[in-house]
Amino acid sequence: MDRVMAATVFNHICDLGSLSAAARALGLSRPMVSRYLDEMEKWAGARLIHRSSRRLTITPAGEEALVKTRSLAQLSLDISAASAAEIPSGTLRVACAHFTAMHILAPVLPVFLARFPELRIEVEINNQPVSLVGERIDAAIRITDNPEPGTIARRLGDCESVLCASADYLRQHGIPQTLDCLAQHNCLYYSGFAGKSWHFDDEQGNAVSVAIKGNLSAGISALLCESALAGMGIALVPEQEAREGLARGQLIRLLPQLKPRRLPIYGLYLSREHQPAGLRLLLDALHEILV
Repeated sequence: MDRVMAATVFNHICDLGSLSAAARALGLSRPMVSRYLDEMEKWAGARLIHRSSRRLTITPAGEEALVKTRSLAQLSLDISAASAAEIPSGTLRVACAHFTAMHILAPVLPVFLARFPELRIEVEINNQPVSLVGERIDAAIRITDNPEPGTIARRLGDCESVLCASADYLRQHGIPQTLDCLAQHNCLYYSGFAGKSWHFDDEQGNAVSVAIKGNLSAGISALLCESALAGMGIALVPEQEAREGLARGQLIRLLPQLKPRRLPIYGLYLSREHQPAGLRLLLDALHEILV
């Protein structure tokens, strides 16, 4: 017979004071409870309970066994909980922007979901802050220097950007040689950040910025990159978004002496104590590819 179950039955008998009460609490028949008690006494090599028509009395050997069976039952629960935590299941709802979904989340998902086949992930594409509670979101992955208030923000890595334009645009409008020159160009900028300024670190590591203007802003970096490829202006976009165009020579990196300010990538969630089993594992997987 299962000794862990026998220990559990013994604990219930001692707590509830009768075999019948233990049977009701555990959903077992009374004869089965009696068999488990017999098994415990064989295991212990001593009588653990004196049974009479009126009551049960725990023997000294039973008192010693009870201390050990309580520890055994708790250990069994701890092992089961730990095992369940490592095998996530159910649905995990994640909110992120289009760029994050395509360039950060998408490379992780095939291996991650193959590793945890009982887990299902729903991705909500949203470039604006979301209500984690109101929209039943387990986590939001955001590239921002201002995480949404009221959330726990786990930093997963940094997003590096590149300043670039097409060769056609530069032939027509000239190549900017200094930061201030950007103010004279048509700049394609991300509408998700307040203000119309671009921020960089110069060669000495000092923070510098320039006010820019342009005829196109968007909340999707892919549109800004495509517009730069079409010769519409100068764009400051995530390096991953522009990588293919740069490799093919369709985009030209500008002002290499300046380093665009890095933006943190955060995983935002509401509670450490009531975190879905798969969430920590997903954030771990994202952190591994971003650091």
